[in-house]
Amino acid sequence: MRLYLCEKPSQGKDIGRVLGATQRGDGCFNGSGVVVTWCIGHLIETAPPEAYGEQYKRWSIEQLPIIPERWRVEVKSKTASQFKVVKALLAKATELVIATDADREGELIAREIIELCGYSGPIQRLWLSALNDASIRAALDKLRPSAETLPMYYSALARSRADWLVGMNLSRLFTVLGRQAGYDGVLSVGRVQTPTLRLVVDRDREIARFVSVPFWAIDVALSAAGQAFSAQWLAPAASADEAGRCLQESIAQSAAQQIRAAGCAQVLSVDTERMREGPPLPFDLGTLQEVCSKQLGLDVQETLDIAQALYETHKATTYPRSDSGYLPESMLTEVPVVLESLLKTDPTLRPIIDQLDRNQRSRAWNDSKVSAHHGIIPTLESAHLAAMSQKEIAVYRLIRAHYLAQFLPHHEFDRTTASLSCGNHTLQAVGKQIVVPGWRLLMAEPQPEDTGDDAAPRSQVLPALHEGLACQVTGTDLKALKTLPPRPYTQGELVKAMKGVAKLVSDPRLKQKLKDTVGIGTEATRANIISGLLGRGYLLKKGRGIRASDAAFTLIDTVSAAIADPGTTAVWEQALDMIEGGQLSLDVFVSKQSAWITQLVAQYRGTSLSIKVPQGPACPLCGSPTRQRTGKSGPFWSCSRYPDCKGTLPVESSPRKRGGTSKRRSGPAAS
Repeated sequence: MRLYLCEKPSQGKDIGRVLGATQRGDGCFNGSGVVVTWCIGHLIETAPPEAYGEQYKRWSIEQLPIIPERWRVEVKSKTASQFKVVKALLAKATELVIATDADREGELIAREIIELCGYSGPIQRLWLSALNDASIRAALDKLRPSAETLPMYYSALARSRADWLVGMNLSRLFTVLGRQAGYDGVLSVGRVQTPTLRLVVDRDREIARFVSVPFWAIDVALSAAGQAFSAQWLAPAASADEAGRCLQESIAQSAAQQIRAAGCAQVLSVDTERMREGPPLPFDLGTLQEVCSKQLGLDVQETLDIAQALYETHKATTYPRSDSGYLPESMLTEVPVVLESLLKTDPTLRPIIDQLDRNQRSRAWNDSKVSAHHGIIPTLESAHLAAMSQKEIAVYRLIRAHYLAQFLPHHEFDRTTASLSCGNHTLQAVGKQIVVPGWRLLMAEPQPEDTGDDAAPRSQVLPALHEGLACQVTGTDLKALKTLPPRPYTQGELVKAMKGVAKLVSDPRLKQKLKDTVGIGTEATRANIISGLLGRGYLLKKGRGIRASDAAFTLIDTVSAAIADPGTTAVWEQALDMIEGGQLSLDVFVSKQSAWITQLVAQYRGTSLSIKVPQGPACPLCGSPTRQRTGKSGPFWSCSRYPDCKGTLPVESSPRKRGGTSKRRSGPAAS
């Protein structure tokens, strides 16, 4: 019997239909010589500390570090019945096909079961990028050898064990130290969640420290050959900052008066440059989350859920948890089929489809840029828009537009910069003339970026200007402006920061070790990390932005600088990639992690922490102090006399202006 092991029941149903295994059994589908079964996510989990000894039930520094000699796993109680089904089928199978999600985590889900159940028969790997019938058939014809994806399992196992070592040991360590210092709460530490939280805390502190600076700008209304346009006054260097902003009001007022009095400006020079912009790549998940956050106001988890539904339920798009926006060159042969399916899905696309150059090869088609997964694109089969929600349609259209853009011309425009003299003052006018709309025909016009000062010139089409031309001054607008602080992260921007964390690393040694492509977390986990921080009350939503709570500041100021440093975690992620590439062993990685945890525990044992305990409002029922707790709906203030008094209040975001605290530094163990 050939057994197919899928990740979810819905995948099992789709694959079973193509295989002809449609007879429903207990936790499986049966066919001729074929059985398709499934997990329900992870059926197995790493055992908790108490599984290694009763003494670990109590949180105590004396019991740390907890370093398992032999790692144990447990069957998850909620899905134990399905595990029994899978185990029984594995015992009967003569060959096995792993059909879980084609990523690191999917490999772990299958292999941990295979190992626990002791299956030793032949194994092949089904590598799916889409769940429509044509894609499933194509993948079934190209089953991969088991050994090809085995390193992904070791990488995922290394990630799982590193997360356990950090979470179990350091959460206990700093929670106990925090309680000794008077902090009544759990300080939850995570390998990825803590440095992610650090990004938000650092941004909030940057906002709190920001000192606004007033400056002045002059917009000058001009006319040439009956056509109006605008120019901006260029402040003299002696009265301007590095960004060219005038910091002296009297200078700007005097300039405005002199420009008005002059009445005309003479063109000194005109420079026009033809600009060409290629289409954006198809989406990887992180970029999709970033764009959906910005354009549609979606949370990153909501975007992932929608992308998963488009892939799994509607069969409209390919695998969503991709970390690459590039496409394999072999998929060029599928272009006519994809375009035809898009037209069947939405006949209103006909005017755009007719403009496409189907033989055009954009930078997206690049085998060297595709490893495990390619960009998220429409599938080979038509979809049913009527079955989608409005949000699903909006995300689908974004994915579709980025695919179609590969077959449209570059966007071309002329950018003209004119320099003018008005009395003793210099003006500058900038214009933009679209020459070829190209792929931008598909895209919603981007909203102008908030520059923080409203001083940036708006896009305009300039009249025909030439050197020596006299232009009439028709008005001046002296603007009193001020610099604005950085904006709080949105969820999409936080995902972008997690992906590009190498750019934020200041340590030159660490920066040199990191590739620009190495971030913290993975495409599959970043949304869950952010959701977890929101659920624990470390992050709070404020409109589209997110801010750090008082508990978050306490945590970041308490834990070791090394674990909160995004650069440290990025080095670990790089090590996980090395394991997947066969350049580093699982045992060496876990051994280094264990040694680092042991060193950190020894370093903090016997020390006392200086913690600023968040002060909540008075209890509304008895007036006693409150302390922050986390419930099913998130954080809240609870009376310190609980359970004798059950007064509660909602938590409001109130990031305070705080300076950082100095900490001992320990280097990453996986470098």
